[in-house]
Amino acid sequence: MNEVATVGSVHHHNLVCMLGYCVDGDTHAVVYEFMQNGSLDKYIYNTKKENVGAEVDGRTEYKWLSSKQVCSIALETARGILYLHQGCGNRILHLDIKPPNVLLDSNFSAKVSDFGLAKMIDKDHSHVSLTAAQGTPGYAAPEMWLKNFGPVTEKSDVYSYGMLLLEMVGRRKKYETEAFESGPTYFPEFFCSKVEKDEFSFVTRRGDEDRTEEDEHIVTRVCLVGLWCIQHIPSNRPSMERVVQMLEGHAEIGIPPRPFLLKATVLKP
Repeated sequence: MNEVATVGSVHHHNLVCMLGYCVDGDTHAVVYEFMQNGSLDKYIYNTKKENVGAEVDGRTEYKWLSSKQVCSIALETARGILYLHQGCGNRILHLDIKPPNVLLDSNFSAKVSDFGLAKMIDKDHSHVSLTAAQGTPGYAAPEMWLKNFGPVTEKSDVYSYGMLLLEMVGRRKKYETEAFESGPTYFPEFFCSKVEKDEFSFVTRRGDEDRTEEDEHIVTRVCLVGLWCIQHIPSNRPSMERVVQMLEGHAEIGIPPRPFLLKATVLKP
């Protein structure tokens, strides 16, 4: 019912459209439009199940996304989140942005889904209060788990979105091979160290090895935006409006600091 109440009257082409719901005894259901290509995680992790992709040796292989597709999906997802933050009558925090909650239609256009944890921000308030930690570990912003990082605001969604970007462009197998040779390493920290050394080759994806100079610029842009979004200090994260501008190429992107240094320094991307 929280999901129905939050997004029942919200409509945007980058949000999955709710068609109806049912609460009848033990039958509880929310009906959304059908998204032919399933969820984003099937493509960025190359999982092998269900109904998309070619059959190989009895298993389903999902296609790898090109750099341009990654940027397009990232931008469409950002626009959906921006609408929740600024385009509704009441601001809405999604609070669970992650690859399984980004769905792809027949043209691989992205739509944000799953509003079960979403919260409205009252017009007279700047944040929401959570009675307990929420969100998915690894994607949830620090302030959603530890109160000393500040209140839960739109910047909490920005953090989760930044983690989504890093997952979209980062080569998890490359990370797992290199990082664990010297012991476990936090994925964003591994990612950050590579970007600081200008080693963007580690985000080359299978089937995308012959990408152009334009593709290289796209990957660099997405990497830098992602690192700005996951700054531990919420005020150092850009707004979703700024994120859209950076991804569109309409705003200059500075080099982000290491996100994990808890210094009381306010920076701008």
